[in-house]
Amino acid sequence: MRVLVTGGAGFIGSNIVRTLASGGHEPVVLDALLPSAHGGGEEGGTAGELPPGVPVTVADVRDREAVARALSGVDAVCHQAAMVGLGKDFADAPEYVGCNDLGTTVLLAEMAAAGVRDLVLAGSMVVYGEGRYDCDRHGRVSPGPRTVADLDAGRFEPLCPSCGAELAPGLVTEEAPGDPRNVYAVTKLAQEHLAAAWARATGGRAVSLRYHNVYGPGMPRDTPYAGVASFFRSALARGEAPRVFEDGRQRRDFVHVRDVAAANAVALSALGDRRPGSFDAYNTGSGTPHTIGEMAWALASAHGGPDPVVTGEYRLGDVRHVTADSRRLREELGWKPETDFAAGMREFATAPLRGARRVSRGS
Repeated sequence: MRVLVTGGAGFIGSNIVRTLASGGHEPVVLDALLPSAHGGGEEGGTAGELPPGVPVTVADVRDREAVARALSGVDAVCHQAAMVGLGKDFADAPEYVGCNDLGTTVLLAEMAAAGVRDLVLAGSMVVYGEGRYDCDRHGRVSPGPRTVADLDAGRFEPLCPSCGAELAPGLVTEEAPGDPRNVYAVTKLAQEHLAAAWARATGGRAVSLRYHNVYGPGMPRDTPYAGVASFFRSALARGEAPRVFEDGRQRRDFVHVRDVAAANAVALSALGDRRPGSFDAYNTGSGTPHTIGEMAWALASAHGGPDPVVTGEYRLGDVRHVTADSRRLREELGWKPETDFAAGMREFATAPLRGARRVSRGS
């Protein structure tokens, strides 16, 4: 199968390309080489290398002519191209919406014109907002956004919106309603709606893999658009202590990039069994939640220090806990993660990162 991987030179995308190539598929790449996601330096470069002979189109996914050329002879698309993270501030919002939603729309329009009907989308668990919570008195509840006053006072845990009691966090299933809490999350939910509309209109088949916190060799470093694992690993590389926000007890699911790449390969292979006009979403995580503090300590210990520092700082728009149930992906598609938390963190603690440097754009 000839597969176009948008964002295929990036952290997750390059791992998908290597996985597809090793499985006998023919990957081709479209990547804008955004400086926030690519770099070199003394630590970077090798983890993002592509197999020899993989065709690469250097262009923005919003470039209709370049996308049309990249789709020539393609059987399916694995759409990874996106701006990620929270960015610096709300001034980044137009770029997020442009890259993630307009870019996805252009891709889908060109897929429709080219007759390409199979799509795997890089989704995200951020579409859920806060995760699942249960109140002893009121059952399952949906707490609202945390207030600045509470966060400033160190009151980080959401409370029951009905009685103010403490809540028990749990696992979110794919049936949970979307509740995005920041611009990035909104764009990821919009991507899913666009993919579903495209599938209905064209008879296409689309799957969204809602990634949890992906980590591993080749993450971009020293950029405000990276994830928390990259922040901590970058600090350790500079000889600095990882700075853990809030109290470090935020629950996440850290999943290795090789496992995410394998999930994409499995999803692509399974598209042929789906009915035309269908859209499905799958949580894609390790299945074993850990706190951000646990992750910081595991990395620091494997790296040889310095020890993490819990700062009490926060980012408005972050959620407290979000961990999802990934059983459906295991049961329906037969995927399972191979890298456990301890082994993955030991590897990541000394693995190369990508330095943030300027990379020219072109077509």
